[in-house]
Amino acid sequence: MSLLVADCPRCGAKEITFDLENQVQVSKRFDWQICLEVFCVCRACAKPTIFLVSQKNHDGSDFINNGLQDAGFAVNEIVKVERFVGIQDNNAEVPPEYLPENIDNIFQEGAACMAIGCYNAAATMFRLCLDLATKTLVPELGEGLNNRIKRNLGLRLPWLIDNGILPEALRDLSTCIKDNGNDGAHEGILLQEDAADILDFTFILLERLYTEPKRLELAALRRADRRKIEK
Repeated sequence: MSLLVADCPRCGAKEITFDLENQVQVSKRFDWQICLEVFCVCRACAKPTIFLVSQKNHDGSDFINNGLQDAGFAVNEIVKVERFVGIQDNNAEVPPEYLPENIDNIFQEGAACMAIGCYNAAATMFRLCLDLATKTLVPELGEGLNNRIKRNLGLRLPWLIDNGILPEALRDLSTCIKDNGNDGAHEGILLQEDAADILDFTFILLERLYTEPKRLELAALRRADRRKIEK
């Protein structure tokens, strides 16, 4: 029997031992880090919990592929406990692939807020993803560029599109991001459709900036490997 040490969300016991009975892979990050949902039973209250765990380093792949439930020891040295699976995971949007870790985490937080109907919070998280992703695209100097545009996401996006740094095809979708701070989130007036518009734009923009270039890079590497084999 494999073990997992974590805080129990059912009885509140801290750093308690769980019996780990099964696993399901749910995603892979950065082309190597496997994320799993593991079914565990608390030894304090005997109630089950599903935890989301992620691979700590490359060395743990064999244990994960063979099934953590068959490892026969405490698997905390192989995986990190991220959180338990709860209502926030209901129909939560999966982030695009190959995002930087900080943006990936923020997107997941926004998706969790969206899943439980916290639309103002969700929109704030998605705006933060956009803010972090586009800040690095702004040059030090540029025609019509000023500090207000650099600071304000709602002004920055049209400037990036006008200057060809972001594709023109994103302009219509980008109108969901206004220049008034948090698109009404600070007044608590956003509706589900407002947050959904921001989610759609965020997903597409992040795919353009991170997922598509990484897929092209990996495809080029595979092509180079095939040419080596042919020689």
